[in-house]
Amino acid sequence: MARGVRGGYGLGRACNEPCSRDIPTSSVLIRLLPVATRVPAASNDDQLMFPVATFLMFVIIATLVVGGWHAYLWSRLVRNTGLTGRARRIATIVLTLLALSLPVSLLLGHSSIGAAVRPALMLGYGWIAVAFLILVLLLLADVGRLAGWSARKIAGAAPADPERRRTMARLAAGAAAVVGVGGSGYGAARALGTIPVERLRIALPRLPRSLSGTSIVQLTDLHIGPVLRRSFVERVVAQVNALSPDIVAITGDLVDGPTRDLLSQVEPLRRLRAKYGVFFVTGNHEYYSGVEAWVAALPSLGIRVLRNERVTIGQGDESFDLAGVDDWSASRRGNGHGSDVQAAVRGRDTSRELVLLAHQPRSIWEAAKHGVSLQLSGHTHGGQVFPWTFFVLLQQPFVLGLHKVQQTLVYVSRGTGFWGPPVRLGAPPEITELRLVTSETSQSQGERVVAQTPGRGEGD
Repeated sequence: MARGVRGGYGLGRACNEPCSRDIPTSSVLIRLLPVATRVPAASNDDQLMFPVATFLMFVIIATLVVGGWHAYLWSRLVRNTGLTGRARRIATIVLTLLALSLPVSLLLGHSSIGAAVRPALMLGYGWIAVAFLILVLLLLADVGRLAGWSARKIAGAAPADPERRRTMARLAAGAAAVVGVGGSGYGAARALGTIPVERLRIALPRLPRSLSGTSIVQLTDLHIGPVLRRSFVERVVAQVNALSPDIVAITGDLVDGPTRDLLSQVEPLRRLRAKYGVFFVTGNHEYYSGVEAWVAALPSLGIRVLRNERVTIGQGDESFDLAGVDDWSASRRGNGHGSDVQAAVRGRDTSRELVLLAHQPRSIWEAAKHGVSLQLSGHTHGGQVFPWTFFVLLQQPFVLGLHKVQQTLVYVSRGTGFWGPPVRLGAPPEITELRLVTSETSQSQGERVVAQTPGRGEGD
């Protein structure tokens, strides 16, 4: 039984087995963007060479979505408000240019010149958030308008006065624009400002007493690329080192680009300090960015890449297992990639605690099946811009926070960086500090433990 333990969005995802939502219609465009907009380059990096059919599909879907989206905005912001003459022409031109800024920004952002046009990208990406919020607000206004029309129809009342309709349309358009711009501005301040530290204590009954208090600092979804650069990485490293972690876990989507462009940008990661080391598992964006090159390069920064394998934390009997798997979707890339929890845990001593690093929350089903005590994931960004949160649930069992599936806990981080719009609304970024404690130690010290995994028998 899947259930929420601490906050977060479980929202009806109580499934004992994986729910059928591999490729939801609402997320097709988002899933295609990083693939279809990757510009191939002649280099040794294993750049993704997208097939022509995929690119054409992206162009068709993007044109329909962006065109329909902005046609609706034009009808509500320009036509229904009664703009005429020069004002109407200017508003139409501005909306057309903003519509074009979306595909242009996505194409430039995934090309080798993305960093050179960073200010333009920030504006183009920012419009995605503004336009999305305006769209949602106007749709809600239209629902209200439809309800009013239905009530009048049922009551047999006369239609609303045209001038009154125009006035209401102007009020709705103005309010949506103000809230959309204001909300996006607030969200940008959250995305680009100080990163909060989310602290949790989690009891693992089989954790050796000598390791009680072991801290894991989780980073995920930094998305270093044309927008987030070296200075952001330096700031994150300083925050992490200030926490004096025992383990640093980077759970995927570290980069959005090839090693030749971004290795120097993530170089400050070599300054991360952790007693037992820094560990990394791939996310889906590594597979859009030349995964083989990144897997080969990260060890030079002192980062251990876990690919369907595990390591021992501690020594002898005073230890636990830390495992990591490839991204859930990696098997589509071939070349030996693919999430394999079974391989990661094969032959282990089941009397020991097991912590799993897996980029996508939906790895939880395999984790629960193979006796994982705690899974750390990211991928969802917590929705990043509310109410996109609810669309994420079409693909993932959980969006953020701590949850439980059978006897396994899963923590889903909101992510440290962002992708696309430099905006976080209703889902601030985070650096997560998880402190593992034994049940016995936590009770003797009077600690408030966020969640606890039940003990398992030797044969579980």
